[in-house]
Amino acid sequence: MNAASQTKSKSSLLAQRYRKALRRHLHQRSAESLKPALRLGRQAVALGLETLDLTLIHEQALLAQALPIHSAGGRDLIIRRAGAFFAEAILPLEETHRSALDASLRLSRLNQALNRRTLDLAASNRKLKKEIVKREAVEQTLRASEQHSSRLLNQSRRQQEQLRNLSRQILSAQEEERKRISRELHDVIAQALTSINLRLSILKTEATVNTKGLTRNITRTQKLVEKSVEIVHRFARELRPAVLDYLGLIPALHSFMKNFTKETGVRTSLTAFAGVEELSNAKRTALYRVSQEALTNVARHAQASRVDVSLRRLPKAACLEIKDNGKSFDPERIMHSRKVKRMGLLGMRERIEMVGGTFAIESAPGQGTTLRARIPFRRGA
Repeated sequence: MNAASQTKSKSSLLAQRYRKALRRHLHQRSAESLKPALRLGRQAVALGLETLDLTLIHEQALLAQALPIHSAGGRDLIIRRAGAFFAEAILPLEETHRSALDASLRLSRLNQALNRRTLDLAASNRKLKKEIVKREAVEQTLRASEQHSSRLLNQSRRQQEQLRNLSRQILSAQEEERKRISRELHDVIAQALTSINLRLSILKTEATVNTKGLTRNITRTQKLVEKSVEIVHRFARELRPAVLDYLGLIPALHSFMKNFTKETGVRTSLTAFAGVEELSNAKRTALYRVSQEALTNVARHAQASRVDVSLRRLPKAACLEIKDNGKSFDPERIMHSRKVKRMGLLGMRERIEMVGGTFAIESAPGQGTTLRARIPFRRGA
C-alpha cells in the first residue's frame, strides 16, 4: 500500500472516530465530551490534514446527526452544540497555522535581513575589489620606483667609482707631468745653463789672453741661450699658451696645430667661425684643451696621416669636431676600462661637461674616429 492510500485510510478512520465522538457529545451535553474533539484535532494535524479537510469531516458527521431531526429547533440546537465541538477540534490546526504564520513571518524577516546582508556583502566586495586594484597599482608603482632607485643607485656607484679612478689617474698624471718637466729642466735647461756658464768662464779667460776665437764662442753661447729660451717658451705654451689669452682660440689652435704637424708629420686642417671667440674664457679654454688632448691621442695611438679640426656654429651652441683617418677603437670599452689610458677621454668629457656641454666619440673600422663637443653660447641654452 502506498503513502497516499495509507493517508486516505487513516483519514477515513479519523472520520469515523469524529462521528462517534460528536454523537457522544450531542447526547451527553457535558464539558468532558469536548475533550475527544481536541485529540481528534491533534490527530488531524499529525495526518497532515488542513482546516478544509476537517471541515468536510465535520459536515459529514453533522449531516448524519442533524438530518434525522425534522424540527427546525432541534436541528439548530444540534448545529450549535456541534459548532462548539468543531471549534475545539480545530484549535490544534489553528495553532499550527499560527505557528506556521509566525515561522513564515520570522523567515520573511530573516530573508529580508539576509538580503540586506547580501547587499552589504556585495558592496563590501566591490569596495574590496577596488581596494585590491588600488593596492596592486600602488605595489606596481612601488616596484617600479624600487627598480628605478636601484638603477640610480647602481649608476651612482659606477659614477663614484669612475670619479675615484679619475682622481687617482689625475694625481698620477700630475705626478708624471711634474717628473717630465723636472727631467726636462734638469737634462736640458740645467745642462744648457751649465754650458753657458762654462763658456762665459772660457770667454772671460780668452778675453784677457787670446781674442781670436772670441767671436765664435760668443756665437755658440748665444745659440745655447736661444735654445734654452725656446725650451722655456715650449714649456710655457704647454702649460698655458699666452696666445689663447691675448689673441683668442682660433690663433691658439692654429699655432698648436702648426707645431703639431711639424713635430709629428700628421697633416692638419682647421676651419672655424669668428663667433667662437664670443664664448667665455672657460669655454674657449675647454675647447682648446680638448683639441690639444685629442691631437695628442691621435699622435700616440691612431696611426693617422691626417686630422681635420672644425668649429661650426649651431643654432644655440658651438660644435667642435675632430676627425682622423687612423685606426678605430671601442669608445665604450675604453671609457669603462680601469686602465690609465682612458684618462684622456674622461678628462675631455669632464672638461666639456663642466661648462655645460656634451661630449661624444664615434669610431668605426675603416672610418677612423670622430670626436664631437658641443658647448652652448649661454648656460642652459
